[in-house]
Amino acid sequence: MFNDASTEEIELAMNEAWAAFHVYRKLPLAKRAEFMKTIAFELENCGDALIHTAMSETNLPEARLRGERGRTIFQLNSYAVACEKGDWLGASIDTAIADKVPPKPDIRKMLVPLGPVVIFGASNFPFAYSTAGGDTASAFAAGCSVVIKAHPAHIRTSQMVAGAILLAAEKCNMPKGIFAHIHGASFETGKALVTHPHTKAVGFTGSYTGGKQLFDWGNQRKEPIPVFAEMGSINPVFLLPEKLKNAAAEIAQLYAGSITLGVGQFCTNPGLIIGIESEALQIFINELGKTIQKITPAPMLNPGIAGAYVKNKANALLQEDVHLIAASEIVSKENDGLPAIATATGQTFLNNPVLHQEVFGPYSIVIRCKNMAEMIEVAKHLEGQLTATLMATDADITDNDELVESVKNICGRFILNNVPTGVEVCLSMHHGGPFPSCTDSRFTSVGADGIKRFARPIAFQNWSNHLLPDELKNENPLGIWRTVNNELTRSVV
Repeated sequence: MFNDASTEEIELAMNEAWAAFHVYRKLPLAKRAEFMKTIAFELENCGDALIHTAMSETNLPEARLRGERGRTIFQLNSYAVACEKGDWLGASIDTAIADKVPPKPDIRKMLVPLGPVVIFGASNFPFAYSTAGGDTASAFAAGCSVVIKAHPAHIRTSQMVAGAILLAAEKCNMPKGIFAHIHGASFETGKALVTHPHTKAVGFTGSYTGGKQLFDWGNQRKEPIPVFAEMGSINPVFLLPEKLKNAAAEIAQLYAGSITLGVGQFCTNPGLIIGIESEALQIFINELGKTIQKITPAPMLNPGIAGAYVKNKANALLQEDVHLIAASEIVSKENDGLPAIATATGQTFLNNPVLHQEVFGPYSIVIRCKNMAEMIEVAKHLEGQLTATLMATDADITDNDELVESVKNICGRFILNNVPTGVEVCLSMHHGGPFPSCTDSRFTSVGADGIKRFARPIAFQNWSNHLLPDELKNENPLGIWRTVNNELTRSVV
């Protein structure tokens, strides 16, 4: 039904996006916000047809999809508010001092948009991380045009959402080319989009293999560009002794739910649990196994993901000294994700890099360390993660500073006594982490701070007030917060 975009179609989309960018970037913040709010309205206006289409393409249940569409609408509206509020611009003004030797010039700085952004839709979130998802909302808020490469796993859903965006663009009199929707399952389509000279940034959520390839293409260009790729994570959970002794069974129940939530198809799924050999750890393992045995398998997003889960889980379980604790005992159907829990010693984990790799699905491995020193060693050998969790009492925290600092060093979100699944959309959220979880740990893909990914700073020196952008004029016509001579204020200069 949908063919890969031709070279000519990609060229046309990028040329139109480039032309649209030069118009859109000059529109007032309020106009960008209006556009984003209109997209949110049109997305809601798609009604049940959009939900049912997504259900047919993804195997996701109706309740999950309605919740995800609601989240996507909230993202669009909240980022629109943040866009217009202007805090993300980082506007700062240092006024001239003529009698200083040498004279100090007037310097004013703010963020400006990068240019057309190419965004790759995610397989596991047909709304929130795809066509009208957080990357798209952030790019529009920053003042960029957007070209979406639809994910082949939910192509009709993506097409419907694209229609809602284009209708909103028409209603808001946006320039032609402000948004384009590209189909393409081939390697060549992605490469053509990333390497096109008009592409100025890329957003991606998916596998390490896919994200790293996009990152490499972006950096190998004559003009390298930023590629903001979220590439997966095993989200380690550290069970500290006092906490585990007091609540082993309760923690096991909590994590059985987190491991199998959404058939384990979240980038924040806790795929690695680390404890110290003890009676409490054995209680945890036994309780976790018993709970997992009772969880009903459910269909994964598509046959490709289901097949990869079976293959990667089998490979993990075939590793030397890795043992299956438990798997669901309820009969599964084709393409179901069968929940499973494995275990291995700390030394086995340290010696085998295969066990550090993500198994995307309802699977986790419990690592049994012989003492705190080995737990610290495991923490220090972990790669960058989106999240890391400590299940710990206050005493556990204060008594194990080296572990706490080691874990903090590898993650973007540091969690205490909770689960990593569930990513709140708010300004304080950081959804990103050190490589290889992401290509740039300084930025988030969730929350209004994500807008900053698609903008760059520019300083205006010695410009006449009437020639400056409104954001930097003396009279502050937008009423935004600015740092003026090192003081945060909304006052005029």
